[in-house]
Amino acid sequence: MVKIIAGGLADPQVVRLLGVHLSNARAQTAPGSAHALDISGLMAPEVSFWSAWEEGNLLAVGAMKRLSKTHGEVKSMHTAETARRRGIGSAVLQHIVDAARHGGITKLSLETGSWAYFQPAVALYKRHGFVECAPFDGYKPEPNSIFLTRDLQA
Repeated sequence: MVKIIAGGLADPQVVRLLGVHLSNARAQTAPGSAHALDISGLMAPEVSFWSAWEEGNLLAVGAMKRLSKTHGEVKSMHTAETARRRGIGSAVLQHIVDAARHGGITKLSLETGSWAYFQPAVALYKRHGFVECAPFDGYKPEPNSIFLTRDLQA
């Protein structure tokens, strides 16, 4: 059974998976276009972080950054290679959506890469009701990014 918990940034498995996430994102994105948070960024007070576990094994991570009282941003979503295609990413994303709603957030947005490597993530977000939108919160239009948003009031 999968258990999603708040926190875990000090756990060696989490540190390792976030390292994979950052190195893959940066390797698959043009220089200056990777916007993934490192561990110190994930420790910021406006960021909530979750990790998904099964029998002591880390399956996935995800975070949400509060941009305003009613707007949040999905950050650092990553599922371990061995846990993919099991619905774990969907479970973590739904957990983030539920936490956002519970926290009074009415709009959830995200930025992800536009390259082929990121297409499974884009498909996941779109399956969960996210639609393409304009850049938000200081992001600039760029061909290496796709911006998505979801109205949580609907």
